[in-house]
Amino acid sequence: MISVKNISRVFNQHRVVDDLSFEIRPGDVVGFLGPNGAGKSTTMKMLTGFLPVSSGSIEINGLSFTQSGREALKIKQNIGYLPEGAPAYSDMTVYQFLYFITQVRRMPRTTRQQAIGKVCEQVQLEQVLNKKIEHLSKGFKRRVGLAQALIHDPNILILDEPTDGLDPNQKYHVRQLIKNLAKDKMVIVSTHILDEVAAVCNRVIIIANGKKCFDDTPETLKKMSPLHNAVTLKLSYASDISGLLEIDGVLDMTHTPGTNYVTVFAQPGRYILGQVTSHIQYHQMPVDMVYPEEVRLDDVFRKITLESNQQEQV
Repeated sequence: MISVKNISRVFNQHRVVDDLSFEIRPGDVVGFLGPNGAGKSTTMKMLTGFLPVSSGSIEINGLSFTQSGREALKIKQNIGYLPEGAPAYSDMTVYQFLYFITQVRRMPRTTRQQAIGKVCEQVQLEQVLNKKIEHLSKGFKRRVGLAQALIHDPNILILDEPTDGLDPNQKYHVRQLIKNLAKDKMVIVSTHILDEVAAVCNRVIIIANGKKCFDDTPETLKKMSPLHNAVTLKLSYASDISGLLEIDGVLDMTHTPGTNYVTVFAQPGRYILGQVTSHIQYHQMPVDMVYPEEVRLDDVFRKITLESNQQEQV
């Protein structure tokens, strides 16, 4: 288990991470989100032992970086880290670089070739195995970075923008890979792509100004949107819509006369699509389309982080 208790990190009297606490257990895939400058990358560097905490504590499987150097090394042996930018030795081929990583990780000689073959298959690097890294596209460089994080089969994966630079097919493959890996690992994914969080994560942590402002499931995050369970319909022509507000479970309604679109908002925890559809049919309303609204997580994220900023300024 990863246990983070009241950690802070100060740079030149500026508190980048401020009294942050959370726990992560095996099987968790955590989307770690925040605006630029919120302290995400700094937190991830502290989790890997790359940066020390200014205060607070981090325990991973009962061990702490503040213990002996041997204990810190044990922690790092169980972590796979993909940092932002995927740094690598550009004059090496992909094979040379991954073999170098097996040496740095002190993997047994007898398992190195097998480990390289397995990880290249996982992230689809077979076709560029003998190409120099400097000649690879951004997407392939990102996959090399992912490969070095996975090659020693760690229990903990910390991935900073894992799909950055990948095309849609590659993004889908990496997301499926993360889902499969999460069955027996702890995975922390930092990303700006909120659809990615909804696709692969079972938990979301949002920080702003170095402080935690949300920690729950993606579904709970969706429920914070006014559009959760809302229904939109398009009228063929102007018609009486007042009856929609009387439907059980309806909270409110907006109408855009110029386009004849009507959005009906649901009370928290209520599903109203069936009732709205029945009302339209019973009253023979001139409706061309009816569809459930899709929650825009970007709007929810913006609301949470802006509110956090406003509280910070008070």
